[in-house]
Amino acid sequence: MPTRSRQTRFCAVRYDLSLVKASLPGRPSMFDSLTSQGTLYLNPFTDPLHGTAPIRHADAYVEFPGYVVMVYSMEKSQALVNTAIWSLTGGILGLSALIASSVWHAIGRALHPVEAIRVEFAELTAHHLDRRITPPPKGNEVGRLAATMNFTLDTLQTAIDRHRQFVADASHELRTPLATLRFTLELALTKPHLTDLDRTVRDAHNDTVRLENLTDDLLLLARLDIEDAGRPVHKTADLADLVRDEAARRRPPPHLAVEVRISSGLFTVSGRPALLGRLLGNLLDNAERHANSTITIALTRDTRRHEAVVDVVNDGPVIPAEDHERIFDRFTRLDHSRARDTGDREGSGLGLAIARRVASAHHGTITVNPSPAGAHFVLRIPLHDH
Repeated sequence: MPTRSRQTRFCAVRYDLSLVKASLPGRPSMFDSLTSQGTLYLNPFTDPLHGTAPIRHADAYVEFPGYVVMVYSMEKSQALVNTAIWSLTGGILGLSALIASSVWHAIGRALHPVEAIRVEFAELTAHHLDRRITPPPKGNEVGRLAATMNFTLDTLQTAIDRHRQFVADASHELRTPLATLRFTLELALTKPHLTDLDRTVRDAHNDTVRLENLTDDLLLLARLDIEDAGRPVHKTADLADLVRDEAARRRPPPHLAVEVRISSGLFTVSGRPALLGRLLGNLLDNAERHANSTITIALTRDTRRHEAVVDVVNDGPVIPAEDHERIFDRFTRLDHSRARDTGDREGSGLGLAIARRVASAHHGTITVNPSPAGAHFVLRIPLHDH
C-alpha cells in the first residue's frame, strides 16, 4: 500500500465481501458495485502527480466495513498515455511537414516549365514573332500548351505578315492614281495652252472613280476582316433574283454576250443580299475583263450537299493550275495581257479576294475548276433550311 505522504492518482475498486462469500467454491466470484474513482486524461499536459483529479490514499475507505479496498496507481498509465499522445502529435506534425515539402517540391518542378514558357512569351513582340516557345521534353499537358501557343503564334505571324503586305500594296495602289491625278492637274495649271481640257477632265474623272472604287474595296475588306465569320446570319436572300439582277445590270462591250441559266426551284440562302450581290458582281466583272466573246452564269442545285451552285464561265485565257489559289490573294494580277481593256475597267486586284471573303462569311466556297479553255469559277453556298 502507498503511504499517506505520496501524492498520486489512484484507481480505487471496491469489492463487496458478502458477494465473495456467496460465490460457489471453484467458480469465479461475480462482483458488482464496481466503481472507479480515478480517470485517465487525453490531455498530455496532465501531471500524474499534481493533476486536478481527486487524489486517493490507501486508507481512504477504511470507514466502509465489509469491503476490501484495492488501490491501484495510475501514474504509469497516465505517463504512457502522455507519451503516446506526444508521439502521435509529433508524428503528425512531422508527416505534415514532409507532405507539404514534397508537394511544394513537386509543384515547383511541375510549374518550372510553365514559368520558362511565360518568360519566353513575355520576350516576344510584334517585331520578333518568328521566335517560338521551346516545348518541354515530356509530352504532357505543358507540352501541349507550348504547342498550342506556337500554333497561335504561327497564325498571328501569318495575319501580321498579310496585314503588312496589304498595307504596302494598298499604299502603292493608292499612290499611283493619286500621282497621276496630281501630275495631270499640275500640267493643266502650269501649261494650260498645251493641255486638252476635255481629255484632262476625263482622265481626272477616271482616276477619281478608280480611287473611289479602291477605297470602297479596302473599307469593305477591312470590315469583313473584323466581322465574326461564325456569327449566325438572320437574313435570307433569293440567289436566283440576285443572279438575274446582276446579269441585267451588266453593260458589257458589244462583242460580249452574257448568257444566264437558272434551274427551277427555290434558291433561298442565309445571308445579306447586298454582300451576295457584290460577290456575284465581282465574279462577272472579272469575267468581262478577260472574256473573248461569251460569259455564262448558271445557277443549279446540289441536292446531295444541299447547296446552291453558281458557275461563272468565260471563254478567255486559261488560268494556270498553279494560280488557281493565288488569284484570290489581295492585289494579285496575272499576266497583263489578259486585261484587254484597261482604263476604268482595269481591276485593282481586290475583286476576287472580296468575293472569296464574302463567300467565306456566308459559309460558302469559291474555287476554280480546271478547264481546257477559258476560266470556270464555281461558287457554292448552303441553302436555307425552311
